[in-house]
Amino acid sequence: MLDILLKKKQGGFSLDVAFQSDGAKITALFGPSGSGKTSIINMVAGLVHPDQGRVSVDGRVLFDSRTGINLPPARRRIGYVFQEGRLFPHFSVRGNLTFGMALTPAEERFVRFDEVVEVLGIGALLDRRPAKLSGGEKQRVAIGRALLASPRLLLMDEPLASLDGARKAELLPFIALLPSRFHVPILYVSHSVDEVLRLADQLVLMEQGRSVDFGSVEDVMSRPAFSTQSGGRDVTTVVVAQILRHDQENGTSHLAFPGGVIRVPLLSAPIGRHLRVRIDAGDVMLALQRPTGLSVQNIFAARVAGLRSENGLVDVTLDLGCPLHSEISMQACADLGLTVGMPLFALVKSAAISRSDIALHDPSQLAIVPSPVEEEG
Repeated sequence: MLDILLKKKQGGFSLDVAFQSDGAKITALFGPSGSGKTSIINMVAGLVHPDQGRVSVDGRVLFDSRTGINLPPARRRIGYVFQEGRLFPHFSVRGNLTFGMALTPAEERFVRFDEVVEVLGIGALLDRRPAKLSGGEKQRVAIGRALLASPRLLLMDEPLASLDGARKAELLPFIALLPSRFHVPILYVSHSVDEVLRLADQLVLMEQGRSVDFGSVEDVMSRPAFSTQSGGRDVTTVVVAQILRHDQENGTSHLAFPGGVIRVPLLSAPIGRHLRVRIDAGDVMLALQRPTGLSVQNIFAARVAGLRSENGLVDVTLDLGCPLHSEISMQACADLGLTVGMPLFALVKSAAISRSDIALHDPSQLAIVPSPVEEEG
């Protein structure tokens, strides 16, 4: 369990956060640049001293301003992966990996060198120097170095921010596997919606130094406050669904969720797999009667659960066994005569849900196939 209560004033910036992450594999700190995410993990690591607060990991208190406990970074047993990797240039990959391990007493080591090398697919890199590694390879080595210190908690500060799309896609499954494989929870800093959707199971929403929301990824990402902090995109609904069947002929997969069965573009995941599906409110149309003669395949009976007007638009919260958001104009809302409790139908185009909107509910289920080692130079 991760228990964090932190307060600190830095010039004109004040940090005030509190959350408990119990049983989460990956807890994400999400918010725009300058919201205090990196400050939080630096305080957890012991690199920055809070003015007040408490930090404990699995019941072990690392910092408590009331009792005067403030363990130095070396005694906190926390691994830290930075944006750039920060490998030692004069060490080989093997030397970088074993650096933290050598500082950990033998009786406290629970992560094995061979297992880390295998999981991260870096066996062919062991004799190279960092200058001969690609960006993705450097980050895999940095992750391995942090793991081999046998930490109680792994901190990741936007570890994919400096990588291109291909390298990010390569590293995501490795990161997703770590908590289950090595029994090390992760506190993960990001301002990428896609990374949070694919990796985290709990989410702390940050705004101007405050933790303004906390809960499961599905709950927090489906609330209007998240859309505000994620760059002004539409309100989003994230639902957990299970693959029922694949329709190869029509190019769709059928997923069961609390609202019924939703068709999405054909997936390669096996039947029975649980997924997260993200549906943008702007892609949800409304009708007072079940429509016919349309190309839309996803039609769900629902009721209006809430109406919220902002900037000339209305966020309609629907109840169809689970919440679903629709964003329509104020004129459309008036023409439909929407009121709370009114029955209607929600329409979602299959094509509006892209593969980037779908992620494994438990990313650790993903099988890892090591990427080919890039040529030197």
